[in-house]
Parts: sequence; C-alpha cells; structure tokens
Amino acid sequence: MLLVSLVSPVVLADTLLILGDSLSAGYRMRSDQAWPHLLAEQWQREGRQVTVVNASVSGDTTQGGLQRLPPLLQRHQPSLVLLELGGNDGLRGLPPGHIERNLDRLITLANNAGARVVLTDIQLPPNYGRRYLQQFEGVFSRLADQHQLPLLPFFVAPLIGRNGMMMDDGIHPTAAAQPLIARQVSRFLAPYLTP
Repeated sequence: MLLVSLVSPVVLADTLLILGDSLSAGYRMRSDQAWPHLLAEQWQREGRQVTVVNASVSGDTTQGGLQRLPPLLQRHQPSLVLLELGGNDGLRGLPPGHIERNLDRLITLANNAGARVVLTDIQLPPNYGRRYLQQFEGVFSRLADQHQLPLLPFFVAPLIGRNGMMMDDGIHPTAAAQPLIARQVSRFLAPYLTP
C-alpha cells in the first residue's frame, strides 16, 4: 500500500483513499510511476493539502475490497474514497447482481465512515458478449444514480488505440499513460476537495 503524505500537520486537509485493482496499483511498473503517485505529486505542485492513500491491489475484486475497506477507513479516516473495483469480477464472469451488491456495501461502508464516494466506471473487453456487457456496465451508472455519486468515466477508454498507451494484454495502461490518467482523475476530483 502506498501512502503519499502532502500535509502540513497544522493545516486541515483532505485524505483521498483509492481502493482499486491493477488499473490503479501500477501493474508491472514501480509504484512511483503509477497514476495515484503522480496525482499526489501534481496536487503538491498545485499547493493542495491532500494525503493520497493508494490501497489498490492487482487482482482485487469487490469481495476483496469488502474485506480490506473497514480497517482502511478506520486507519486513514478519508474524506474522499475513490472506488475503482469490479473489473476483475467482470473478467471472471461473476453475476452483475453480485458485483452490484458488493459495490453497494462498499459505498455504504465509506458513507457511514463519513467519506464522500466517487465511483469509477468500468468497461470490459467486447468479447464478453453484448448481454453480459450491458448488464455489467449498467451496474455503475445505476449505483451512481441511486447513491447520488460522482461517476468518474472509465479512464482507460481514451487510451485504447493510442500508440504506446496500452500493454500487450490490451487491458492495462503503460507507464507512459499514467501521467494522462493522473491529469484526467485530477480534473474530475478537484471539485470534491477542500479549496
């Protein structure tokens, strides 16, 4: 787990907890190359008082997130939680209803701990079939509407087809793509941080 502290002890500040999978953990790269670390550095340059806790784990699922989130909330007491989970559930073909229930519980846990939740939209490769993809992708917009959450657009989508931005597996962004993701996430999250 990566903890990047950018906070002076005398200043009231935000804590962002990122609970995700390999897309946020920096798959096959150093942790300081991954977009959460670059995001923390960007905010530091901008003078934002933010602690970024990257609790993302490659291969994690919504079930794994449910096991890991309660102690993370207790330890870090985040003001904002970015949920980037569900992709591995979908790649394993788990029922969308199961994924939705787990994400709903994650959102409720974070809200009950006093954190605002931002949900990340997730998309799967097209070879999973239209019916499953429709059911899976509907989970995220439905939960965002139900809980009135900001829904971060799938940050991998703008990278697909761009030279050097995706690894050979077609799923994971390269190290070269991480600064672009950091800027995209920063623009989206900025309105939810303390000015």
